Amino acid sequence: MSTQTASQSVTLNTLFARKRDGLRFAALTAYDALFADLISGAGIEVILVGDSLGMVLQGHDSTLPVTLKDMIYHMQCVRNGNRGALIMADLPFMSYASEQQSLESAAELMRAGAHVVKLEGGAWLAESTRLLTERGIPVCAHMGLTPQSINRLGGYRVQGRDPAQAHTIVEEALVLQDAGASILLLECVPVALGETVTQRLEIPVIGIGAGPCTDGQIMVMHDMLGITPPSIKVPKFVKNFMVESDGSIPGAFKAYAEAVRDGSFPAPEHCFE
Repeated sequence: MSTQTASQSVTLNTLFARKRDGLRFAALTAYDALFADLISGAGIEVILVGDSLGMVLQGHDSTLPVTLKDMIYHMQCVRNGNRGALIMADLPFMSYASEQQSLESAAELMRAGAHVVKLEGGAWLAESTRLLTERGIPVCAHMGLTPQSINRLGGYRVQGRDPAQAHTIVEEALVLQDAGASILLLECVPVALGETVTQRLEIPVIGIGAGPCTDGQIMVMHDMLGITPPSIKVPKFVKNFMVESDGSIPGAFKAYAEAVRDGSFPAPEHCFE
């Protein structure tokens, strides 16, 4: 599988330019070389090697059992199939409990081929974000519903409906941006909050269940193909793009990318008020 030249590859500058120009971009998860090739070949700008692999590949009921070793293996597979997409990789549960551990874990993922690492949490990650950024490691901050904190949150619940919590999310997103975060991923929040965060931040905001106003959208690949494992409840913000494509997986990827860019996805039925 060939890789595009650097001049053709998506970079952070590409995403910043799309935000500046008001152009939406698409992101999907991938965990192996074949799907990385198909996703990047469909023109999708961002691939996330997500710890969601714990649920869709390993059969767990959460992301918590996923290890750094697991993430490195799947990161290497995705790197081998990628054709120019920007690759983000999750730092898995308890792999960034301290600043030094964050640096060591992130370095392993970068060596495996990641362009950006993603950390779940709020302002408490500011120092780790600053440290990684100073060492040349781009950071995506993940706020709203953070699956690694699912036990503390009491389940997969919409975040930010309470005005005080919504204010905290906005303020902590600004703190992480000031600490050097290059991207924010915002999950499972009301439409109005997704819009506010996107407008307040200068960095690109990628939404999943965060409404139509974010700069980019992301989905778990299995969800948008309609092959979510039966043990997992399909979230409200999921849309099956296989049924709207030419019946092929590459067609579904292209249909998803087009729907994100023209603003038809997410529709009101995929959003939280």
